Formats: sequence, structure tokens, C-alpha cells
Amino acid sequence: MEVINTIGRRKTSVARVYLSEGKGNITINKKDYKDYFSTDLQTGKVDQAFILTDTLGKYDANINVDGGGFTGQVEAIRLGIARALVKVDAEYKPMLKAEGLMTRDSRMVERKKPGQKKARKKFQFSKR
Repeated sequence: MEVINTIGRRKTSVARVYLSEGKGNITINKKDYKDYFSTDLQTGKVDQAFILTDTLGKYDANINVDGGGFTGQVEAIRLGIARALVKVDAEYKPMLKAEGLMTRDSRMVERKKPGQKKARKKFQFSKR
């Protein structure tokens, strides 16, 4: 099996996932994923697609992630891994889609408008 390349995005985070056959080593930005993410919730989200498809420990993932915070990064990685597993075997798609892992979450921060304090918040109005 050759290396499978996919991309996952969330907010301003972009994750490039390179999946190959191996022993289950997952590296993010040249660090082990358990060192990169501190909480069990975040490491669980990285493993979620592998657990659903019963492929935990069968593939090595080398991931480069950039931008955003840790939550955006972990969800971008989760999408990238799910897309890579579907490229490996198309039969994984229905179970991953049922759990919501195949959907790109397009919610982004709304831009700040001129003449306002933030995106929606206005400057204080003074009547007199």
C-alpha cells in the first residue's frame, strides 16, 4: 500500500494526513500525538475514526497541522484521518458518516465590521 494523502480543515486549522500501513504510530508535527495533545478527550478524538473502523494499530499516520487552536486542530485531524480511511476502504464511509466524522464543519469566526467594536457588538450609544 502506498502512502495516502488527505486534508482536513476546521476553523483556521489545516491538517495534512499521510496514512500508511504500520503498527499504529501517530505523529503530529514530528511529536507523538499523546505528547502533542494533553487531554484524553483530544487524544480520543484522534483515535475515534480508527476505533469505529476497528483499524487501531494497523496504520501509521504522519500528520502536519497548522493554524488555529488545539480544538480546531484535533477536529481537522479527525476529518483528515476519516477521509484517509475511506480512501483505503470505501465500506468505512457509512459508519463514519453516521458518527458525523465525514462532515466538514464550515463554521468560522465572523469578521469584524468597520464602525463596530466586534462582529456584532456596537460601540456604546449615547443619546445626550
